[in-house]
Parts: sequence; C-alpha cells; structure tokens
Amino acid sequence: MKNKELNALLVWKQMEDQVVPRLRLTPVDHTIYSYLLRHSRLEGKLRLRFSIPWLAHGARVCPGTAREAVRRLVAKGALRLVERSKAGHIVEVRLPEEIRAVRTNGNGTGNDTRLAQVDSLEDTDFLESKELREAIHAREGGACFYCLRRVTTRTRCLDHVVPRVRSGRNSYRNLVSACGECNSQKGEKQAEDFLRGHYRRRRLTADELGDRLRKLDALAAGQLRPDLPTPRSNAGARKTSRAYERFPVWSQSLPRKPRPPIHPENLGSFARPRKPR
Repeated sequence: MKNKELNALLVWKQMEDQVVPRLRLTPVDHTIYSYLLRHSRLEGKLRLRFSIPWLAHGARVCPGTAREAVRRLVAKGALRLVERSKAGHIVEVRLPEEIRAVRTNGNGTGNDTRLAQVDSLEDTDFLESKELREAIHAREGGACFYCLRRVTTRTRCLDHVVPRVRSGRNSYRNLVSACGECNSQKGEKQAEDFLRGHYRRRRLTADELGDRLRKLDALAAGQLRPDLPTPRSNAGARKTSRAYERFPVWSQSLPRKPRPPIHPENLGSFARPRKPR
C-alpha cells in the first residue's frame, strides 16, 4: 500500500493550527512529531523504524527526553506503536487528519458517537474522583503494576508512569496501581529502568520483566482501558418514593390548621393571676 500524495504545506498548516493546540503539545513533543513526520509520511513511508539515539541526535535532545516524548505522542494518538524491540521502534506517524482527537474536533456533526466517547476518555482526569481512581486499581486486578505483589486498600496508591515533573498527565495511559514501596522508590525514574532494577534485584523473573515491558507499551498505546464507573441508578430513589406512597402520612406534610387566637379565657388556669403571698 503506497502512501497518498500529500500537500506538505497543508499538512504543516494543520499541524500548527490543529494538532499543536488540540493535543497541547509541548515544544519537545512538537519537535519530535515534526521530525518523525518529515522522515515518514512526507517521504511516502507509512511506517518508520528508528532508534532513540537517532531520534535524539536529529531533534537535538537527550535520549531520555526523546523517549518520553515518543511515549506522550503515542498516548495522545499522534503515533501508533507497531513494534518495540532492541533494534528500535516501528511506528506509524499519523497525519493531522488521521489523529482521532483532531478529527472529532473539526466541523463534523457527530458522525460517530463512539469516537466522541473515546475522546472524553482520553481527556478524563483519573485523579478527579474516587470512582475514577478505583477504576485504575481495578484494572490492575489488586496487584502492583511494577513488582506484581498483592496490594490492599491501605498499601496501594496511584503512580505516574511518566512523572508529573516530566509533563506526565493524569490519563489512564499514564496511571497505574502500585504499592507504596514501588511508588516511593520509583520517583522520577523511567519505568523501564525501574523494572529492570527489579529484575536485577530478583524481584521479577525474566518472563515477568518481559511481560511488564509489553504492558508498558500497551498502556502507552491506549490498549489498557479501565472500566469507567456507571452512573448511579435511581433504583434507591424509586424504592423510597414507593415507600412514601404506601405511607402518605410520612411522605407528605399535612397542612396545619390555623391556630386560634390566644385569649385569656382559652388559657384556663394558666391565665389566672397568682394570689398574693
């Protein structure tokens, strides 16, 4: 399948006018996306194989910064990670019109409700409420994402795969359930290096390390979506209203009879003057 002939000027305008503000790309993300787009789609390639050192050298950033930028672009849908191995990354660099968050923000009339729901999921802050935080914990199945030990409600917490100091978001693609020990030890380390440290300390086997690294890639690609909490039903309210229908005296405040004016003769013995002592 050949890449269609592109209007480079139009693509560049769409990137500057739509992709950057819609995805809120940082200057580093903007540079990395532009560099990958220039060496892939603008040269007629649908897929691009590259190494992080090559990307870092071409974009004039350090390898760690380039790696985190690629992870963020995958999380935002600008890149699709096809393969990740020792030989490098294989990605599909999406054009501005192919990025879901940009496409649904155009002049469309809601032709696909499912896409709008996905976009709302991408924009959801999963630290906003207890229900959303519980959805992340439930996705991990009661185990720490890093060391695979069982966690409880007292020992678990949410960890940012890409730390907040490195522009990590509160997205479901960047939050995992972790034990308190892993959360404190990881700090600002990269998740891959932290997992390899677990392997060197024999807290993970080789198979578990490989599985964790694959889970990281799946997480960044948006393949580990949590089950969002369903809105509370009105069953309880209906039951309550039915109970009030059975006992209307409890559910309704009956109109009170107007009180008669108070006269001394109505007060009985309380209105009689006291006898002098």
